[in-house]
Amino acid sequence: MSRHPKPPSAQKGEASSTSRKAEPVLPAALIANNVAKDYGDGPALYPLSLRIEEHEKVALIGHNGSGKTTFLRMATGLLEPASGSITVFGQEPGSMDARSKLSYLADTPTFYDDLSVWEHLEYTARLHNMGTWEQKAADLLGQLGIYERADDLPTRFSRGLKQKAAIAIAFIRPFELMLVDEPFVGLDADGKEALLDLFDQASADGAALVVATHELSFVSRTARTIALRDGSLVFDGESSQAEARGLVAVEGTATQD
Repeated sequence: MSRHPKPPSAQKGEASSTSRKAEPVLPAALIANNVAKDYGDGPALYPLSLRIEEHEKVALIGHNGSGKTTFLRMATGLLEPASGSITVFGQEPGSMDARSKLSYLADTPTFYDDLSVWEHLEYTARLHNMGTWEQKAADLLGQLGIYERADDLPTRFSRGLKQKAAIAIAFIRPFELMLVDEPFVGLDADGKEALLDLFDQASADGAALVVATHELSFVSRTARTIALRDGSLVFDGESSQAEARGLVAVEGTATQD
């Protein structure tokens, strides 16, 4: 069984293009409108406006403390903005409609103490009303190299194995937008390659991806790069034009080739 659902087949007998009704304009996957956050000791994110379209694959880069995690957590509904707004497919972050379309892979994996990896996958799949999920779960675990650990408790794993388990849980469910925070931390070379393949497949299946990362090699695999520095937007454009190494440097520090 394929790991990911295939797009629906074209309808037979569809009307010719000249007689089709105009298709409705769908909302963007994510829209931020002057969204900002202040934790009380200074701005964590200055007013930020951007639009992520459906099917876009975006690298979000910046040094530690640049505002990447703050932005992603507001987009998931885990954090309230101080001002401005964010919508996910036209819906408020954290709403049932938004959550049904968004998968979030956080920077620090968290698990239920008494559930195995397989039970986490089952719980997540059933939560999203997936009728058949077992083969996809097995495929994910095999691709990530942890199939033999399916019945083990992920809370007892090493950092790298925890990350692989969290990746499987994020990908088991259906989604149209995935927000990802530093997913390569703790992964070995095989794990990184497996994750990159999963990103590529999700993108090919039509999902929008926003990946916050220090793994600069990932930037070349995206069409768009967004860079934050000290809470401010400093770059938003084609990845081929992004000088990624300089964009992730703290202002005032030199970078080496």
